[in-house]
Amino acid sequence: EVQLQASGGGLVQPGGSLRLSCEASGFTFDDHAIGWFRQAPGKEREGLSCINNADGNTAYADSVKGRFTITSDNAKNTVWLQLTNLEPADTAVYYCASTRPSYYCSEYAVINGGSLFGWWGRGTLVTVSS
Repeated sequence: EVQLQASGGGLVQPGGSLRLSCEASGFTFDDHAIGWFRQAPGKEREGLSCINNADGNTAYADSVKGRFTITSDNAKNTVWLQLTNLEPADTAVYYCASTRPSYYCSEYAVINGGSLFGWWGRGTLVTVSS
């Protein structure tokens, strides 16, 4: 059974940083891509980034390029999303999701908000406020 568990959310002040984790189990990690998405209250789900676990290639939405960084450790079946220079507009529930094959990770996949990602974990809430 595919399982994805996002964690690391919390309350942070504007300009602050957080590192979100996505722990995966139940599938061959290298065969999949992992993506990060978020949904703010009253808004549509937004794609942020993804990583191809087979070769490490990454993709980002324009809105987070330069502020968010996705990394992974295949030995730990874990993907992280480092959030920096956070703004109140970044307040949302953040989700990780998985798709295969791993080369599905692309700007197209991110921009389309997750329609290519078939497995989803529970989200973690990030609140940016002073």
